Amino acid sequence: MSISVNGVAVEINGVSPEFAATRELLRQRAVGLGLIEGAAYDDDRIGAAIENLLAREVATPDPTEAECRRYYEQNPSAFTSGDIVHARHILFQVTPRVNIPDVRARAEKTLATLLREPDRFAALATELSNCPSGQQGGNLGQISRGDMVPEFEKVLFRLGPTGILRELVKTRYGFHIVAVDQRIPGRTLPFEMVQEHVAAYLRAAVEEKALRQYVSMLAGQADIEGVDLAASVSPLVQ
Repeated sequence: MSISVNGVAVEINGVSPEFAATRELLRQRAVGLGLIEGAAYDDDRIGAAIENLLAREVATPDPTEAECRRYYEQNPSAFTSGDIVHARHILFQVTPRVNIPDVRARAEKTLATLLREPDRFAALATELSNCPSGQQGGNLGQISRGDMVPEFEKVLFRLGPTGILRELVKTRYGFHIVAVDQRIPGRTLPFEMVQEHVAAYLRAAVEEKALRQYVSMLAGQADIEGVDLAASVSPLVQ
């Protein structure tokens, strides 16, 4: 692929054609404005000159508090903390050599016992569970989405009462007796907590749009062969 910008051949060197052409276009603009001497091709000097060029010619205003708040109010799901569950379990592990019906039968018998005598959960977890948590009475602590295997989480985060679940939970590891001790639904984080994050996001979006427009303007005034910068979504991002 042969690429040139105003008659200057552009080398790709492991980057995208759009990035290489954009860099050369900006280098030439920096030279034209006297931000870099002559036709220097030192990478560090070019990088510094392009930064100065963009700071000089692509000014982007910081988003106002009103703009940040409007984005926050229009996108509430983006600023919500995750659901949390506090749970315990007893694992009856299934391995290639075990008799699965026997394992299930032991698990169901234990579950029936616990539904009658829930106070024995910790003791039976210590005695029977094949999970290291058994030594802590089966306590799994605080669980967020993504912490456990999907089939386990599907049950944990299903809306329902707390306490010992009345059915075994089957996962790739075996059969689980599960007790949900507390459910803490996700909550919308206050604006003050996420304001800087919102401002940074909006600032980046404005900068990207301004950079695309600036490069498009320069490309429209240049003789570019071998690549279409106008078709690049974000030519300055490699």
